[in-house]
Amino acid sequence: MRLVIVESPTKARTIGRFLEKEYQVLSSFGHVRDLPQDRLGVDVKADFTPEYIISPKATKNVRILQRESKKAQEIILATDEDREGEAIAYHLKELLAPKNKKLIFKRITFHEITPPAIKKALIEPREIDLNLFDAQQARRILDRLVGYQLSPFLWKKVRKGLSAGRVQSVAVRLIVERERERENFKAEEYWKIRVVWNKKKKEEDKKTFLTKVEIIKNQKAGDVANLNRETAEIGYVALLNKIKGKKIARLDLKKEEEIKIITADLAQVEMKVSHIEQKKTLRSPAPPFRTSTLQQEAGRRFGFPAKRTMRVAQQLYEGIKVDGKRVGLITYMRTDSLNISSLAVSSIQKYVSQNLGQKYLPDKPRFFRQKAKGAQEAHEAIRPTYVEKDPEKIKQALTGEQYRLYRLIWERTVASQMANAEINNTIVNFTAGFYELQSRGSQIAFDGFFRIFGKEVLKEELLPELVQQETVKKEKILGEQKFTEPPGRYTEATLIKTLEENGIGRPSTYAPTISTVQERSYVSKDERGGLFPEEIGCVVNDILVEHFPNIVEIPFTAKMEKDLDEIAQGKKKWIPVIREFYDPFKENLDRKTKEVAKFQKILDRNCPECGKVMVEKFGKFGNFYACSGYPECKYTEANEEEKKLQAEAGQEKCPECGSPLVLRQSRFGRFMGCSNYPKCKFIKKFEKKLGIKCPECGKGELVEKRSRRGPFYACNQYPKCKYIAKGKPVMDKKCPKCGQVLFHTKDGDHCLNVECGI
Repeated sequence: MRLVIVESPTKARTIGRFLEKEYQVLSSFGHVRDLPQDRLGVDVKADFTPEYIISPKATKNVRILQRESKKAQEIILATDEDREGEAIAYHLKELLAPKNKKLIFKRITFHEITPPAIKKALIEPREIDLNLFDAQQARRILDRLVGYQLSPFLWKKVRKGLSAGRVQSVAVRLIVERERERENFKAEEYWKIRVVWNKKKKEEDKKTFLTKVEIIKNQKAGDVANLNRETAEIGYVALLNKIKGKKIARLDLKKEEEIKIITADLAQVEMKVSHIEQKKTLRSPAPPFRTSTLQQEAGRRFGFPAKRTMRVAQQLYEGIKVDGKRVGLITYMRTDSLNISSLAVSSIQKYVSQNLGQKYLPDKPRFFRQKAKGAQEAHEAIRPTYVEKDPEKIKQALTGEQYRLYRLIWERTVASQMANAEINNTIVNFTAGFYELQSRGSQIAFDGFFRIFGKEVLKEELLPELVQQETVKKEKILGEQKFTEPPGRYTEATLIKTLEENGIGRPSTYAPTISTVQERSYVSKDERGGLFPEEIGCVVNDILVEHFPNIVEIPFTAKMEKDLDEIAQGKKKWIPVIREFYDPFKENLDRKTKEVAKFQKILDRNCPECGKVMVEKFGKFGNFYACSGYPECKYTEANEEEKKLQAEAGQEKCPECGSPLVLRQSRFGRFMGCSNYPKCKFIKKFEKKLGIKCPECGKGELVEKRSRRGPFYACNQYPKCKYIAKGKPVMDKKCPKCGQVLFHTKDGDHCLNVECGI
């Protein structure tokens, strides 16, 4: 009997279908050995020797694998092809070899779970790649040294329960610095001037418009037109771009008085065509997805967090039941490669030729250059395993999120091997006195790859036929007031892009890193998916930046990633790399532990009991005020936010005994309990109210509730009223009519007050 071991039971079931009866396929259920949780587990004096133990959750399964391995003549380690997979294979061999010393171990890898790929891997086995294992081991030890030695420092200097990590701390720093950029940003006013025009004759030309007049709201300039959302298409748009031959920069037009003069001038002069330029441009398709770009695009299109994208991709990779048979629908989803196998390219070309026609194929297959630092050329990009399995044909076999992600991968991959799109562009320049304006138009000459992917950006903006020196009719002159905007918050997608561009993290680390910083409450998401730092995240970041700059410096962290890549390639040994990092890190840590005082905010008042200065401290359940003379003086009190909540709780009476309710705290969060406890054990969950009346029943108020999918907003009169609001509240944006908080959905910001209609 031959025993094949993979990571997951789903993968085991899929592969088991492809193999003969002589093979038994079992799952390791992920990692089987790891460093212990209750201690450092690394002997720094003995060249960083790791202390591996069987993971508690894997103990039962390891016994099963050891029992079954005794019956086998050969063990085939078929774990994933990345460093984590290599480490699992190594540890499996370490655990199973002593039980049967006659066992033959083979290592196989494959990019996709299909019969040809599995059978090819079985006839081309290899040894465990110790360089790959060393790279994974080095990363694990580095992360343990930082996490288990720097975290206690934060416990002493800030509060218990905090953590630090090589990649997560850099991610937090990026988010904190972006937020401070936004806070320090000062908006500048500027104006744009547009003229809506038509041909003087041939009224029938108006029927061909595709360009919409831009919406201009709340204008202040005297004679400047003010258009409404419902304004019909009344013409083509030309932007003022030169005055007396000088090009207008974005911030050149700043004063309303200047806008009035220009619009008055434009109203008095004829607008003539001065130059017409026509040219054809080619648009090339994007490369197939790698891990980071898939996470970014799924986040942009569907709002998927990186963790959700990887979970769904894992399901598609390991196998979905289609027509009664379990099939792996995509190739391995943790990759930084843009390569596609020649066999896959041939399949795509055949599909395009048969379904769309030969004209949709380029002259020769496309190959894409690697952009990711340290990308593994031998791996493949994320692609469908069977291009003939059109997403629409197998839609019934997939869940909603599986269908959306599979369709995204399928379309992007097929489009990557299709012909360029051809766009005819027209640029028309106008003169009006000493002013110059410009209109742009475009028309699709050949849709090319857009036929499959990217249709949403395929927009035509047609202009009518014009001739040199032709005079056009000015319909409206629009002055548009604008303000410069601060840099946007990072989303998960843009943060991943920034980390990748700087060489920080690898395909397997992006999603866990972003999840970790949110789970630690260092970072939260706003209603639009933007990441912003919580106060504790800012405090931890500032301490690390000041006292452990290397840990949060982008060049230093990127160099560490490069070193790990070189270990994987056999160019460096792992022990010297760790020693080069650890010795100065430990020396600095010991010094800072003695020098740095505990973090606390100084308040502008004194302790009412001993007269010493009061400070604000971070507690396990939130911030509180305390005397700086602790432990001699143990006076404490709630901070302002806590006092407000306590006052709110005190306004309510216990429905069981009539005593006032008080605010209490448990490890599950805040709640209101009876002040007559323990005689009365009434409790009520604390409600975060939004100050919005329920639009359905009118009696209740919308409150924040939580489910396993995150927060949602519903009426507090449940179960009498079961209203649930769509979207999330925009806490810093109010309805201009009724003043209540607006809710954000994919269609924009809306007021829940039906009378407003905003």
